[in-house]
Amino acid sequence: MDFFFNYGLFLAKTVTIVAAIAAVVVFFVFLAGRKHSVNKDSIEVKKLNDKYSDMAMMMNVNMLHKDAFKKYLKQEKDKCKGIVKDIKNGTEKRRIYVLNFHGDIRASAVSSLREEITAILTVATENDEVFIRLDSGGGVVHGYGLGASQLMRIREKNIPLTISVDKVAASGGYMMACVANHIIAAPFSIIGSIGVIAQVPNFNRVLKKHDIEYDQFTAGEFKRTVTMFGENTDEAKAKFREEIEDIHVLFKDFIVQNRPNVDIVKVSTGESWPGIRAMEKNLVDELKTSDDYLLENSEHADIYEIKYVSKKSLSEKVGFQVQRVVDKLQYG
Repeated sequence: MDFFFNYGLFLAKTVTIVAAIAAVVVFFVFLAGRKHSVNKDSIEVKKLNDKYSDMAMMMNVNMLHKDAFKKYLKQEKDKCKGIVKDIKNGTEKRRIYVLNFHGDIRASAVSSLREEITAILTVATENDEVFIRLDSGGGVVHGYGLGASQLMRIREKNIPLTISVDKVAASGGYMMACVANHIIAAPFSIIGSIGVIAQVPNFNRVLKKHDIEYDQFTAGEFKRTVTMFGENTDEAKAKFREEIEDIHVLFKDFIVQNRPNVDIVKVSTGESWPGIRAMEKNLVDELKTSDDYLLENSEHADIYEIKYVSKKSLSEKVGFQVQRVVDKLQYG
């Protein structure tokens, strides 16, 4: 018994020491985060033309024979002279601003998108273009509604907007995509899911089984319709369905406003289609990947990738990862 007592005491001391050290580390990380909290947000700009030029140079260095490589270098030199000449004459290339939107259930990427669009609108003209690589299966209505509204800011300035879907633009993702002047999609990307879904678990029977009462107080007939813990009446369910249907109507109207050639009755069933079929239904305009589009335009335009960077504190990073796990478990 003395052995187990001493061992337990040793274990308790060890756990206490480790917990104390961890607390000190977290405290200093927190202080460091606060110290650098000022001016922690920034806009990063990367010229993608340089990336393509470097790729071409590396390929040619390793593939071309001596004479052919000399010819290639001469061509590149002539291109540089042409660029310098254009700058002197004040005839610069048009610009393409590239944004990347990776959406989740909560549409959390909209917070960065709004900053990136604001930055672009301070310099872009009607001769430029905004190109967005969008990847999202949708999520909360208000989040993706705000995302679509941010894209409308670009359209209202008469700046051409192209959206590329390499993987998925479904539900709220398509709500955003339909704002574009031109939508391109990879042949087997997933497009559509023009519908609305709401899922609410109800634990009322479990509470009753364990003799647990649940009280809810509201002012206003429809302040709360369905609930997780109370008993959901037929009237409450009917009202909830009515609200869902109304959101669906607004969703459909928004798509018709931005893509009038779409047969909204046929595409608003909640189904999704591969890019090939989506093009047949006028949901997209062209079958192409974002890589092909940017590479083709790199000869005729200056392409800049814009990224809003917000440095997160340790607690924010941990919270974000926890939320990602919860989203994955809840929505798959």
